[in-house]
Amino acid sequence: MDFMLLTQNSTPIFKYIVKLLGLIMNGIFEFLNLIGIPNIGLSIILFTIVIYLLLMPLTIKQQKFSKLSARMNPEIQAIQAKYKGKQDQASMLAMNQETKAVYAKYGVSPSGSCVQLLIQMPILFALYRVIYAMPAYVTKIGEAFGVLADKIMQAPNGVEEVKALSSAVYFAKNFDIAGNTRNAIIDTLNKTSTLDMAALSEKFGLAELTYNGSLILSNSAEKGLLDVYNNFLGLNIGNSPMDTMKTAFAAGNYLLLAGAIAIPVLAAVTQWLNYKLMPQAATNDDNKKKQPANDTAEAMQQSMKMMNTLMPIMSAWFCLTLPAGMGLYWVIGAVVRSIQQVAINKHIDRMDIDAELEKNAEIYKEKLKKQGIDPAKLQAAARTNTKNITSKTAYQSTASKRPAKTDEEKAEDVRRSTEYYNKNAKPGSLAAKANMVKQYNEKK
Repeated sequence: MDFMLLTQNSTPIFKYIVKLLGLIMNGIFEFLNLIGIPNIGLSIILFTIVIYLLLMPLTIKQQKFSKLSARMNPEIQAIQAKYKGKQDQASMLAMNQETKAVYAKYGVSPSGSCVQLLIQMPILFALYRVIYAMPAYVTKIGEAFGVLADKIMQAPNGVEEVKALSSAVYFAKNFDIAGNTRNAIIDTLNKTSTLDMAALSEKFGLAELTYNGSLILSNSAEKGLLDVYNNFLGLNIGNSPMDTMKTAFAAGNYLLLAGAIAIPVLAAVTQWLNYKLMPQAATNDDNKKKQPANDTAEAMQQSMKMMNTLMPIMSAWFCLTLPAGMGLYWVIGAVVRSIQQVAINKHIDRMDIDAELEKNAEIYKEKLKKQGIDPAKLQAAARTNTKNITSKTAYQSTASKRPAKTDEEKAEDVRRSTEYYNKNAKPGSLAAKANMVKQYNEKK
């Protein structure tokens, strides 16, 4: 994996996903440019909506799984409690069979949610990569920054001046790669604050540079392309909200300050809203009579509750320190997910769950028949195994509860045995010993 952000990603397989998403982003920006509103913030919003719409089938399956799990989990926990502490093969087979039947009844797979997440994760990482390195994938932005980079490279100590910027620390290794200096400068300029960009413009005469006949950077008379591209509701999409807050506070621009604060706050609120809209599994405290105790499930619920408390805080911090474009993507993504969740919740709430469960049960039976398995015999075998396990456990439990014999009772047993051995025989004789052997064989 290379370090060059401007050079498109070259990680096997992943690079194709990033390239595809880059083409979508470039297409959206070109469309906006065609209608006269070439704006990175608006491009990110449309891009996020398009990607989440493409992921809608996977999202529906994942959220349907979560919704049905809230109703299914008590049945799974009841099965686990039923076979708790039983490690014999018959118990394990019976438990697995009953668990499979429950999953089949609800029409979900134990690994279904994980598979959907595994498919979505590389797409979401690639989406982050495209937004973070816009000049690498959006042609017009990359070429505009390229004109500035060429001018800086021609100036004495120009590269060293760029390397001294605070934003250059993220791309320090890129400057050391042979032939990558221009790309490293573009990546750095893309993350440079408005104040640092103004200082570079004054030092290297960047204010006069043009791209396709338009100024790249703003001057007193005209707004530059990069400001047009980056300006979203008064915010510079390339600056972090923290930097914008410092600048706005120093200038007394409280409207800009409020806009900068809004991004991390909205990120936290939308993440919290996502959590509240997710289907919540019933806890043992809420359903003590309906659900058996399950320490593992309770521990997982507590862990999830803690994570969902911390996630909004983490989201706010990330969106405060990262460029505002990333925060905008974070907020829009959360809003889209919330809308999807509300729609899916309403759809599932309108479903006739009982009819759906009957339908799924019939599908499961047909599947077993195709595999040459008789569902009725399989259920009967499971019940028989369970009955045998219960009977054996009851027998062992009864035997373990029998009180130990007293010394008097043991002595009485010996006396009766001696009488039996000596019956019709002289004590200690061969006949008495024969009686003893006979009694032993009868017991055997």
